Amino acid sequence: MRIIILYQPNSEYARVMEEYAHDFTRQQGITISIELVSLDTRDGASMASLYDVVQYPAIVVTAENGSILKFWQGPDETPPLMTELAAYARG
Repeated sequence: MRIIILYQPNSEYARVMEEYAHDFTRQQGITISIELVSLDTRDGASMASLYDVVQYPAIVVTAENGSILKFWQGPDETPPLMTELAAYARG
């Protein structure tokens, strides 16, 4: 399983997403960490296209085979509670 945050590092939401990823790993005590992926990179743009993400920032949870389990996107959508995201990570 993967947890990915697609975001733009120079945006107004960058710090919030970076702190969220850091706090998630520290507070939940799980071995899966959140991957921060910049949309300004080729890989980031490719992932956004692959998962049909059109609003940013976006949090994507995928299964081992790459299929989407859950995703949240857009600045108006509240990021999930860390316990909700941890439930996906624990599988």
